[in-house]
Amino acid sequence: MRATPPPEGACSAAEGEGTPMSTLVEHFGIAVRQLREQRGWSQEHLAALSDLNRSYVGEIERGRVIVSILTVQKLAVALQLAPASLLARGEQVASVRRAHHEALAALAAIGG
Repeated sequence: MRATPPPEGACSAAEGEGTPMSTLVEHFGIAVRQLREQRGWSQEHLAALSDLNRSYVGEIERGRVIVSILTVQKLAVALQLAPASLLARGEQVASVRRAHHEALAALAAIGG
């Protein structure tokens, strides 16, 4: 396993906390984590398959870094998906979370 540090110029998502970009980054990370866990893989295993550092994979999954398109490609290949499918999975996470938030807000309005 070759450990590589985060790419130079990788941005921290914390720089834009609370913005649509940071939400996108968070949803992408959740999607990566869900796909990895569905396969029963550790972060180390995904890192090895994608030629990334394990700690960088953790940062991605926590939505702490904005990944490059090259990193999306590496993760997609490791997860045996097209890059567009991996990105679309992040959008699916966003849709589910929005629906969940709206349902909770409706319940709060009824109860409050």
